[in-house]
Amino acid sequence: MPELPEVEAARRAIEENCLGKKITKALIADDPKVIEGVSRADFEGSLVGKTIVSAHRKGKNLWLRLDSPPFPSFQFGMTGAIYIKGVAVTKYKRSAVKDTDEWPSKYSKLFVELDDGLEFSFTDKRRFARVRLLKDPASVPPISELGPDALLEPMTGDELFESLSKKKIAIKTLLLDQARIHPEQSAASLSKENYGNLHKSIKEVIEKSLEVGADSSQFPSNWIFHSREKKPGKAFVDGRKIDFITVGGRTTAYVPELQKLSGQQAARAGSKQANKRKGHGDGVKDDVNEAASDEEVNGSVQSKKGRKPRGQGNKSSAKRKSKESDDEDNANDSEDDDDDDNDDHHDEDQKNKTRKVTNNKQSKVEKTSKKTVQTSQNSKKKKKAK
Repeated sequence: MPELPEVEAARRAIEENCLGKKITKALIADDPKVIEGVSRADFEGSLVGKTIVSAHRKGKNLWLRLDSPPFPSFQFGMTGAIYIKGVAVTKYKRSAVKDTDEWPSKYSKLFVELDDGLEFSFTDKRRFARVRLLKDPASVPPISELGPDALLEPMTGDELFESLSKKKIAIKTLLLDQARIHPEQSAASLSKENYGNLHKSIKEVIEKSLEVGADSSQFPSNWIFHSREKKPGKAFVDGRKIDFITVGGRTTAYVPELQKLSGQQAARAGSKQANKRKGHGDGVKDDVNEAASDEEVNGSVQSKKGRKPRGQGNKSSAKRKSKESDDEDNANDSEDDDDDDNDDHHDEDQKNKTRKVTNNKQSKVEKTSKKTVQTSQNSKKKKKAK
């Protein structure tokens, strides 16, 4: 999945290879799910003859400024990627286009040829990306709704503390990153020193990732990052064991020796482990769920009682989430991408677990309902007999 370093690497590659060049040919895919709000003919006509002036990024969004509007904008989603023929955009094994590769790829959503013969393409296998043609991409959603960019507009340590210290959800769920902080630790329970360390780590990780072209093999040996090649109980960093847990629906790698729960959560975790050893199973509630704020709980209850039909939500972000949860038409295509397949299996496992829980609940409700009806019938029979 592309993150900030990968999108920034794509922006820099375009900046280094494409600026000042005129677009002589443009091909847009016939895919209205990805190509949003504009026809193929209009999109292609708006690009041909234009010169690329600059490349910009915020978060996981990239847009090209041409010599006149409108401008193409790319929201990378889960599998969006920029490929430039003859240029290795990142140091990933599939980032460079070989002479034997299909070009442009069957997953190409936008293909451009420049006046010097250079060609580049934006591809998206799983169709969660969005490609738009906008007069001013930075002034409209989704870019206008983003917070400060971690690289271009970094928050100070104090700003980070003020922004997150009142949140009661797990820090992993909130940030999907840690700095010697247990991934299940409630954000509200972290000290200012913790936030200072987190702020420093965010900056270091982004800068180093960009320096090595997002190539994880060149990350420092003391960095912890999730890799499917590592198996639980068999992965180590600097001689310390890495454990794997699920937080916020995501597989999470952490070092128990360095990243420890603190305060009440540590006490609850200890009690939970003690109960397990005594054979009580998972009777103790998950401490992260207990730490959920009243606001989140109320929001959940309200959404269950008065959920609106799809497309009638009040917030534009909700609409986008609804759109992005559409069917994954190309999710099972036979490209050599093991990571995608593993993600699909993980998602399917989660769905199966949910179905089992739902079926068990329905079964219990049905049994209870039958017992109630039977009791009522027996009561009526006794009254008639009297």
